[in-house]
Amino acid sequence: MKAVTTLLACVLALGLCGPVTSGAQQQGAENQVVIVVVGAAGTPQYAEQFTRWSGLWEQACSEVNARFTAIGLDDTDASSDRMSLQETLAAESKESTAALWLVLIGHGTYDGRTAKFNLRGPDISADDLAEYLEPVRRPIAFINTASSSAPFLKKLSAPGRVVITATKSGFEQNHTRFGQYLAEAIVEPQADLDKDGQTSLLEAFLTASHAVDEFYSAAGRLATEHALLDDNADALGTPGDWFRGIRPVQKAESGASLDGYRAHQLHLQYSQAETKMPLSLRTRRDRLELEVMRLRDRKETLSEEEYFSKLQVLLHSIAQIYEQTDGAGKSR
Repeated sequence: MKAVTTLLACVLALGLCGPVTSGAQQQGAENQVVIVVVGAAGTPQYAEQFTRWSGLWEQACSEVNARFTAIGLDDTDASSDRMSLQETLAAESKESTAALWLVLIGHGTYDGRTAKFNLRGPDISADDLAEYLEPVRRPIAFINTASSSAPFLKKLSAPGRVVITATKSGFEQNHTRFGQYLAEAIVEPQADLDKDGQTSLLEAFLTASHAVDEFYSAAGRLATEHALLDDNADALGTPGDWFRGIRPVQKAESGASLDGYRAHQLHLQYSQAETKMPLSLRTRRDRLELEVMRLRDRKETLSEEEYFSKLQVLLHSIAQIYEQTDGAGKSR
């Protein structure tokens, strides 16, 4: 029992009973790319909303020196927004450790077979975006905040990607509010649920999902949008109410693995503590922490001795990384 207690203390000290720490240097944040696509608004009211939400992303990027690009807000040749997006994605580096964020703000449609995001000019489908992103081998955060966005999750789910949609079905076709709340939360300190000094994409997703629930509850209305998050490449997605704090606590009937762990390693803005860790060590640390989370999910299938033996090896490796980080800091 003493060994078990000691191991649990190590888990707590490393934050592995709840928070998973982030995955990039603050210097690396300068290389993160955020592309926000604002779709056809339809009415002046929606145009004002969508422009404001895009502005929140731009402001967040300016605070962390991430490179921001907006498509759909200029008045020149509005009919070519799909081509502009295709060219913008084609021009980005395909191989990088820095994340590429692609955020869609606007309206969507679904005819029972094909989901599309409404652009000025030709719309863009989930199949189109899957084709554009197929060559990209860097971390991707794809966020579709539009109505009827759920089918995009199934098409775009892939290893190394976090995919978020504002709806759980293509038939949730009413205007969504999730995009506003997510943009407000993405670097908001109050959305830092595990209080580690930084707001992860998972935490922003959970905060926004809760805000959506509160909106419909306060209005006395039946919710017509239910956001999903996928980061384990199973193309199923997990809703916000499947989490307790930042930890997923429910499993799909199919027994699929849990979402959320990778999304909690992705941040637009990183804490000062994270900036001290060299990128090579951070990448290894993130991989080990994901292994700890997956091991914990399999705990019931292992004997206590086997579980803690495997856990000890992982925690020892993580502790060595932090020792190397501390040593590197002192040598400067």
